[in-house]
Amino acid sequence: MEKPLNNRAWLLVLPVLALVAFSAVLPLMTVVNYSFQDTFGGNQFFWAGLEWFDETIRSDRVRAALGRQILFSAIILAIEIPLGIFVALNMPKKGVWASFCLVLMALPLLIPWNVVGTIWQVFGRVDIGLLGYTLSKLGIDYNYVNDAFDAWITVIVMDVWHWTSLVALLCYAGLQSIPDAYYQAARIDQASRWKVFRHIELPKMRGVLLIAILLRFMDSFMIYTEPFVVTGGGPGNATTFLSIDLVKMAVGQFDLGPAAAFSLIYFLVILLISFVFYTLMTKEGETL
Repeated sequence: MEKPLNNRAWLLVLPVLALVAFSAVLPLMTVVNYSFQDTFGGNQFFWAGLEWFDETIRSDRVRAALGRQILFSAIILAIEIPLGIFVALNMPKKGVWASFCLVLMALPLLIPWNVVGTIWQVFGRVDIGLLGYTLSKLGIDYNYVNDAFDAWITVIVMDVWHWTSLVALLCYAGLQSIPDAYYQAARIDQASRWKVFRHIELPKMRGVLLIAILLRFMDSFMIYTEPFVVTGGGPGNATTFLSIDLVKMAVGQFDLGPAAAFSLIYFLVILLISFVFYTLMTKEGETL
């Protein structure tokens, strides 16, 4: 005889569903509504169909912002993933120093995004910032306000400083889960340090590495606060990523229709890539 299902658990889920509907689904439906219409103010809307989607896809401005966004995310992943692995491999495994290193690595993650941007905005200033003033005294022409290359370097270094700890902590957790028997067998076989990393540590870290890559990609692809506080998207449009361009379109120019279509395409791109990563992680979990 089958045990009857207890549906009372749904009563506990309903408040969460209501909260999600209020905070996510309803605003999303509003954006979808705006993406198919145009307005000239006065709460008057006119049907525009797929015009804004077609305009967004064909826009050179959006394509340029997308190119900058992809380049930024690629650079961030290329730096932070290997650096995080290197830091995790060299962190103490036990004792007081292990706890100290874990706390030290977690500190950048506790700082709010706008505070991080403000710190680096001041830090990089030539007149009062320690970094800018030091580089100036060394004869290095550094000015992230006027030079696009300097602005990119500043934003990249800022993101690496802020988020490499996340990759390192995830990799450290993966390394801690490796039984000592694997290392003992490697010592018996006189395996080199590279072979230990290649055949023991890296395979055991694949799951957490996929999570780290997914989290860092999503965050870097949606980055807004830090570069906006530091450079404002400048100089010119050098650091105007997709999120900054979207805010300028929606808030600065008040183009609600194009901005809504832009945001939906932006959302679908992130959702598609996240789904690919999720599929890879699911297959990885089945093979472990």
